[in-house]
Amino acid sequence: MAKKKNATKRLFIFIGALVGLIIVLGVVVSATGLIGSGERPKDVEIEIVGIRSVTQVVTASGKMQPEIEVKISPDVSGEIIELPVKEGDPVLRGMLLVRIRPDFYEAQVEQADASVLQSKANQAQRQADLLNAEFELNKQERLYESKAISETEYMTTKTRFATSTAALEAAHYSVKINEAMLSESLEQLSKTSIYAPMDGTVSILNVELGERVVGTTQFAGTEMMRVAKLDRMELEVDVNENDVVNVSVGDTAAVEIDAYPDRTFNGIVTEIANSARIQGSGTSEQITNFPVKIRILDPHNISFESSGANNVVSNSEIPMESAVTPNFRPGMSGTVDVFTETIAAAISVPIQAVTVRDFNQLDYEDDGDSELSDNGVESRRNDEEDLRRVVFLMVDEHAKMVEVETGIQDDTHIAIMSGVSEGEIVVIGPYRVVSRTLEPNDPIREKEEEPRDRSS
Repeated sequence: MAKKKNATKRLFIFIGALVGLIIVLGVVVSATGLIGSGERPKDVEIEIVGIRSVTQVVTASGKMQPEIEVKISPDVSGEIIELPVKEGDPVLRGMLLVRIRPDFYEAQVEQADASVLQSKANQAQRQADLLNAEFELNKQERLYESKAISETEYMTTKTRFATSTAALEAAHYSVKINEAMLSESLEQLSKTSIYAPMDGTVSILNVELGERVVGTTQFAGTEMMRVAKLDRMELEVDVNENDVVNVSVGDTAAVEIDAYPDRTFNGIVTEIANSARIQGSGTSEQITNFPVKIRILDPHNISFESSGANNVVSNSEIPMESAVTPNFRPGMSGTVDVFTETIAAAISVPIQAVTVRDFNQLDYEDDGDSELSDNGVESRRNDEEDLRRVVFLMVDEHAKMVEVETGIQDDTHIAIMSGVSEGEIVVIGPYRVVSRTLEPNDPIREKEEEPRDRSS
């Protein structure tokens, strides 16, 4: 009898445990959405579509250089005997920069001057010969008319006159040639002294006193130095071929120089190159950039401050009276943000909210209707891709896919030209859900914020 009671007791315990297990499994299954409540909602991040200012920015980096810089090279060769300037010295237009030993060129001047004097003496002699030949011709002409001399004698005298005339003309041209050679020698001598072509600063000095330099009139000689206007500086940056189409001459820019990390300077695009710089040509890492020049504007004692609400950023100049006027130097590194276009009041969404879908691969089952909700886009399957930009809206706790037309974008937001309206709720994350797994009509819910670790 006792054994029967124990068996009954164990049976009741087993049945109770089994019932409890079934209840627990039911709760778990119900919570996971496997039965009873349909598909489990996907946790997503959302944001309300708003209106904000969107500024398209092209960012590039480069080196500082003078806007005007003149290379100084000699036109004559020789030894440097005077070098009154050093690198960094300010110079004025017409100031002596370099003097090359003039001995050789002075000798050439003396030789050319002697040649001029010699040719002029020869010209005077030829003039006298012509006068004598003219006198003889007149006398022989009278004798020939009176039949006192033969025709042969007369023609000989006439030929001598013509020869004297030609010799005088040749002597005249010889004088011109020698005078031109003298002028050239004087010019060569004058080029032994090289003067500053403009006001500025010696930015580079490549020679020393006593060094020999090479100069020619046809080709560039030894680059001795450079004179630059350091008060007018520019930043030359390399802009990628995909971005340069958005940049125009006259676009404003914010310039940051590495040497002044806490300051931002105003700039303006002054020049966009037509020829590209190609790096890694012929390789898989080939990069095509276009040089763009940005002038640094005065005054330099300004910076930028950001203000606004709801992540709407506006830049405004504020005076920096205590800031030291920057001493820009050629070769300094810098980064520039070129503001290519601005929409002051644009309907915009975060960049990560916009994704692409292949409309030819969509497979909707909307009561047998093959059209895409409000956009009327027919869903069909074929081998061709039909990629379009879309966003997902939260409507009645379900994802609604909407095709959008996008405009310019900044670092965080992209302008929406059509497709969504202000006040709608757009899905912005997680990235994997938006870009891959989220489908139209999927149930969704706002992702709860993870509690912060108070121990940290």
